[in-house]
Formats: sequence, C-alpha cells, structure tokens
Amino acid sequence: MAQDLLTLTNSLPFAEDLYAAFLANPSSVDPTWRALFEQVTAAPATPVAGHAEAPTDAPTVSAAAAMRMARVFQIVAAYRTRGNLEAYLDPLSGDPPPTHTDLDPATFGFSPADLDVEVSNGGMYGLERASLREILRRLRATYTRSIGVEYMHITWPEKRRWLQERMESSLNETPLDRASQLWILDRLIAAEVFEKFIHMKYVGTKRFGLDGAETAIPLLDLVLERAGDHGIDEAVIGMAHRGRLNVLANIMDKQPNQIFAEFEDWDPESVLGGGDVKYHLGFSSDHTTRGGKTLHLSLSFNPSHLEAVDPVVVGRVRAKQRRKRDTKHEKVLGVLLHGDAAFAGQGLVAEVLNLSDLTGFRTGGTVHVIINNQIGFTTSPTSARSTPYCTDVAKMVQVPIFHVNGEDPEAVAHVVALAMDYRKQFRTDVVIDMYCFRRWGHNEADEPSFTQPLMYKKINAHPSATEVYARRLIERGVLTQEEFERRIAAQHKELEEEHERARQSQKRPQIESMQGSWVGYTGGADLDTPDLDTGVQRERLQAISAHLSKVPADFHPHPKIQRLLQQRAEMGQGKRPIDWAMAEALAFGSLLWGGTLVRMSGQDCRRGTFSQRHAVLIDCENGAEYSALATLHDKQGEFRPYDSTLSEAGVLGFEFGYSLDYPDGLVLWEAQFGDFVNGAQVIIDQFLASSEDKWGRLSGLTMLLPHGFEGQGPEHSSARLERFLQLCAEDNIQVAYPTTPAQYYHLLRRQVLRRFRKPLVVMTPKSLLRLPACTSQLGDLEAGRFQRVIDDASADVAKVDRVLLCSGKLYFELVEERARLKDDKVAILRLEQLYPLREAELTQVLARYQARQFVWVQEEPENMGARQYLSTRLPALVGERPLSWVHRPMSGSPATGSHKAHVIEQRRILDAAFKR
Repeated sequence: MAQDLLTLTNSLPFAEDLYAAFLANPSSVDPTWRALFEQVTAAPATPVAGHAEAPTDAPTVSAAAAMRMARVFQIVAAYRTRGNLEAYLDPLSGDPPPTHTDLDPATFGFSPADLDVEVSNGGMYGLERASLREILRRLRATYTRSIGVEYMHITWPEKRRWLQERMESSLNETPLDRASQLWILDRLIAAEVFEKFIHMKYVGTKRFGLDGAETAIPLLDLVLERAGDHGIDEAVIGMAHRGRLNVLANIMDKQPNQIFAEFEDWDPESVLGGGDVKYHLGFSSDHTTRGGKTLHLSLSFNPSHLEAVDPVVVGRVRAKQRRKRDTKHEKVLGVLLHGDAAFAGQGLVAEVLNLSDLTGFRTGGTVHVIINNQIGFTTSPTSARSTPYCTDVAKMVQVPIFHVNGEDPEAVAHVVALAMDYRKQFRTDVVIDMYCFRRWGHNEADEPSFTQPLMYKKINAHPSATEVYARRLIERGVLTQEEFERRIAAQHKELEEEHERARQSQKRPQIESMQGSWVGYTGGADLDTPDLDTGVQRERLQAISAHLSKVPADFHPHPKIQRLLQQRAEMGQGKRPIDWAMAEALAFGSLLWGGTLVRMSGQDCRRGTFSQRHAVLIDCENGAEYSALATLHDKQGEFRPYDSTLSEAGVLGFEFGYSLDYPDGLVLWEAQFGDFVNGAQVIIDQFLASSEDKWGRLSGLTMLLPHGFEGQGPEHSSARLERFLQLCAEDNIQVAYPTTPAQYYHLLRRQVLRRFRKPLVVMTPKSLLRLPACTSQLGDLEAGRFQRVIDDASADVAKVDRVLLCSGKLYFELVEERARLKDDKVAILRLEQLYPLREAELTQVLARYQARQFVWVQEEPENMGARQYLSTRLPALVGERPLSWVHRPMSGSPATGSHKAHVIEQRRILDAAFKR
C-alpha cells in the first residue's frame, strides 16, 4: 500500500509526527498513511473533539507500531523488486544464491526477536495478519524459489496488482495432477531421446541439438495448450537453429523419417546451388492440444543470422490476423525463441519490441522464450552484455519477465500459464527466460572446454532435466524406475522404425510451400508469366480523382493542402498533367476500388518524405485524420498507411513477413531516403533475394527507394542500385527505375494483377516529383502497360548516329541537354526495368538503330549503379557496334558533399554523353 511513500523515509520521528497529525485530524493525512494507521490503532476515524491531545505515551508507542508496519511494507516491496536476485535459477549452480542485502530483514531494522511478532500483511496478497516469519516465508516461496519475476518496472498499477495477486496468493506454484506430471515427463523423454538418437546415428554431424534445454519442448507445448484454451486457432513460431529439429519433430509433428532423410542427404544433384540446411527449414501442420483444441502451426524458415526472423514472424501474425478479421488480436499468436546472447546482443530484438504496441504493427502480444544456455558461441555473459540479465532490453516496453529454472518443469508450467494469462488480459508481449545449459559446444563437433573448462566440468557431471524430474516423480511415487525405463525404450523403438523408413525411401523430402492463400500464384521464370494490360477506364479514374480532391464538410485542411486538392481535381479532369504522387494515388485507388488491400509503412510515408503523398490529412483545428483512399466506397479494399518507427531492418522484416501471408495485397515499404535501406541489408540478403531459392517461399513485397544524385551529399543520393543488381539471379527479384508517373502507375498495378509474385525494388524520384517534364496524361493511365524498355519516339532513326541508354532521373537531363545542343542525331533509350532484363525486347529496340556508337550513361560512379551489371549483358546485345560508358569515376563514397562539385560532375557526365 504505502511502499511509494515509505521509500521517502525510515525515520521514527517522521512517523511520530505523522501519527500525531492523524490523531488530531485523520483527514489531514495522506489516505495511504491514514489506512495504515487505522490498521495499527483504535483511534477514531473522525477528528478528535477540540483537537484534544492524546495520552503522552500514545503517539510514541503507536508510532513505533506504525513504523514496524511501514517496514513490513518495505520488505514486501523489496521482495517484489529484488526477490529475483535470490531465485534459484541456474541448474548448474548447486547452491541457492546468497542472501541479498536488500532482502535481509536486518536492513529494515528487524531483529530475530521481531520474527514472531504478528503484523499486518504489508500489502501482500493471500493473507491478512501473520507473523513476520510467515510473511517472509511466503515472500521467499513466491519470489526466490525456481521462479524469479521482474515486473515492478511496469508503470501501470493494475498490471502490477494483477501479477501480485496471481503470484502471491498461489505462492507462485500450480499443483499438477498425476496425469499432467507424466505428460510433462513424456515430453521431456521425447526431447532427450530424439537428440541422443541423432547423436548416435549421425556422429559428428551438426544438428544444433537441444541437449541441456529439453524443457523447452514441454514449455512450447504448454504455450500451445494455453493458447487453445484462450481461443487461439493459429500460431507462428520463429526460432534460431538450436533445437529446431527437436521442435520440428516434437511440436510441429514433422515425421522423424523426413528429418532422418535430410541427414542422409539423398539426391544432392536436385539441390545444386539451392536449398538450405535442415536446421533452417520451416514447416506447417495442424496441432491438437490435450484439451482437444486444434491450432494451425507455422514454423518460419530462418537464416543463421540470429534474430533476423523476429520481425518476419510478427509481420506474418499481423497478416493472418487481418485475413481472419481478427481486429482484437485474439486468434493468432506469435512465439519467438531466442538465445540468451542473441537477445541481449542483436539490435533487431529492440526494434521488434518497439513495434509491439504501435497501431500498425501490434499483434496482441508475442510470447518471447529465451533458451538461456548462459553462454554464446564461446562467449561468457560477462563479455556478452552490460546488464544483469540477458532480458533487460525488454524492460523498455514494460512487460513482465519471468525467469525460471529449466530443471524444474513444474515451475516452467506455472510460468507459462501465468505469462499466457497476462498476455490475454493485457494484450502485451511477455518474456520467459528459461535457465538451462548447452551440453555440447556451439555445434556437436565443437570443443567447449577450451574456453569454458569449469562450466563444462559441471555440465559433464550433470544429469539431464529428464533424469532430474523422473527422480522427483519416483520419490513422490508417481511412477517407478521400471516404468520410466519402459517409456524411454518405447520412444527409442519408435525412432528406430522411423529411421528405417528413411533409409528405405532414399528420397529427399520436398518442400511444400504453394498452399493456402498461395494457391494460384507462381514464381519461377519471369518469361513464363506474360505482362498484361493494367489500364483503368477513364470514368473510374475520374471518379477516384474526384473523391481524392474532396474532404468532409467539417474537415479543416491546411491551406496548402487546399491548393493541392484543387490541382488533383484538375488532374482528374484532364486539365492538368498527372504528376508522380497523383499517379501513385490513382494506382492505389484503382486497386482499392477493386477490393485489393494496400498496406504501406515507412518513416514519414503517410505524408511522404518530400511532402508529396499526403495519403492522410490532418485537421488543422482538432487534429482529426482523414484519408480519401480509405473512404472510396463500402466494399473497397482496406487502405492501411502507417508511419513507422525509425527502423529499417525491423520494419522491412515485418512487411516481408506480412507479404508472405498476403499475396493478394499490395504491401509496400518505403525508405525515407533510399540510402538508408542498407540498414536492412540482412533482411534483403537473407530473405527477399534468397527465400525462393532456399525455401521455396515467394513474396510480392514492394520496396520504394528514393534515389538520384541531386547534390545532397553521400547519404542522400543513392539507394545502392548496384547491390540489388548484384543479388539478381534466377529471376529472384524485380528491379525497376521508372521515369514517368504513368510507368510507376502501371508498375504498381502489375505487381498485384499478375499472378507472378517476386519482390519489387523501385528506385523512386525526388526532384522529379515536381519536375514539369516528368508528368503523364490521364490517357496514359487509361490504357497500356508497364514498358520495360522505352524507345525514343522523337528520334529520326535515319539520322541517329549515337544511342544513349539510361535509367531514371538522368533521362530528363539528357533530353534537356540534347535540346540545348539541338542535336537531332542522338536517340535516348530508357531501361525502365533492369531485372529481369528481357533481352529479346531490348535487342528488338536496338536493332532499329544503325548508329556508330552506343553509350550507357549513368550518374552513379563506375563501380555503382547499373554499370557493372550491364557490362556482362549489353556488349552481346549491341553486337559488333562500339559500346562505351559514361559515369562518375570509381569512388568509395556514392556522392560528393559539395553542391557546387556536384554541378561540375553532372556537367561532365552530360558533356561526355554527347561528345563525338
């Protein structure tokens, strides 16, 4: 009750003065202190008549009692805050931690003689009055046994009270019946026997086993049990490689013979240059709980890059919730398994935690499970973090953290129930930190005693969690040693049979990915899926335009927005050319009109970095929001634009995950400047560019990356086009650098209307957003399709002796320079899609020209942009005709920081492009 006030003083005179004031006039004392004094004295709860003084000794005696009670409140508060420091969490420690000074009764002025004095409960749940000894016993039972809880950092009192009542009333334990105890034992046996079986059959082969952390299997199973009880019908699980095979077999119900077949590595020629190792693969299945509830489970594929899968999982959960119309986040659960070193060390953890309660990204709470091996690869905790716990980063989002000894599976069961119920009650993330150990090295062939000799001396002598728990059940009389051994033998026999099936089949298991919402979509070769017309009838474009140019009668837009709306109305009427932002709005609007979801996120994306989009308007008088694209008509698709956190990897990973479960939507991520996309390079390399080749998984995610050299310096010029082109192979991604609003419009519509699904990387403009020459007509949107190559319609083929090829913004500068020079012997061709490059289409355009010189022109340095990529393609397409290259010199940095130097460099590019 009074712990917040009690921290202000330990002074007996202070309490005496306060008590005297209470006796004189109870209403003059803070309500918390008044309630405290009313517990320890029979003083009237109304003012003393005439403010008469109490007996001389009454204040001193009663104040002492009050001070004692205040100290009881303090020690209860101390255990709630610091009790975890005395919790017996480490299975390898042997002895409980020593008494912490903050939890020593002497610290609060209590002597041994005080232990049997009856006092009030100090605000503790589960009892009224008791001896101090009994209160301390209950506090230790609640906070310092196999469970240590951190929750007092949470600022919401109702959340703290909820936890206190649940934990203190039950002494932080849940009695289990015999059937539940045996079920937990069976799950431990399944986990341990699986690891030992593979260790025996495939000696020296990497498997990244769960040995030493087998309790993770009943833990996960219990999470799913509780999820089923809560009405959840689907879960997405993300984890690293350690223990993954065990999870596949014992949680995901993947047939062990399939796992063994992957160890046998049959038919290697079928996966030359592709596929992935067995402990990275995903899987999906239907799981039935003990209570008879069915959950569809998806274990997400992942790379070795620890924690990179986290935002992908959360994005998938959000997409599945949206598909189910689960706006309250009650039907789909995200579960993330982490290593202790990775949870503390990888910045993506903080990025994903920071998304957890944001409107566009929340999922109702992710369950985070740390498999705390108390070691990294070879790195000890003292070198891996600067915090007491590996979980301290999670305090930033004020969620409860449950530390638990993995060798006490019944404590684990209690923690799971507590964490899952808290998640359901408050719709927040929860963290379970399960202390265990890693029996082998980082992999089974590694020697850990080189760097941790003392730790591994303990581990080598330590029994498994299965043995420890079985011994406990045998002592209780729950089962006999013979029954325990029979259960182990039965599990081993089952795996032997599965192993024989694998050896008999001699077949490599096939990855099945094009199921569920992906039926009817295709990946593979770009040429196998033809382009299609993506125009929209004029009447619909005009209807959308008319709606985009209006606001509700009671809405008060910014004066500059009024002018913008008027301009957009004129564009829709054909009175003004269509600019880039309007073309995008019409692409979005036409897709929404037909029922397609359009989701976009990114830093400042609702307004647009360059104040061009204004997808959501803000009322200048009351702050209300209005989006015309979200209000086209009653049956339209959802329009969901979200300003994101200042994060690249976390948010891009989230949107990639979203796209995995929403192939029929247009899912976009926009970089504030394209230069910042390299903050998400791990997501690009490990997921976008390679997921089809490694895991057979497709994505239709669209990335919008502002790109162009405009004198804004090395960090505001380049989206690193060259890096994307370097990743291009096997038609894995699409890379485009469109030059007109109409091209951009058709490109966005094509991304949805084709059944072909590949990530789309778009170099988008900055200065072109307002360049009068960079506009289109309404008719350009009404008919046609995206053109991968654009010929020069103004060129007289018979006169042309020099053909310039380019992409993007530079095209307009080249056109302007040609006009200035009045050079009618130069044709300017545009490569609008750089990859996949349909060479036959480009060859057909080039064949029209019998020029003496072909020139690739780019504003990027020679080692950047498309130069190196095209150097292996263009020469064959041009043939015997001369081919030259114009660009900035090679550079370690994309651009100069001097605007005047930029102008000089740009001038040199233009001069070289037209120089004969």
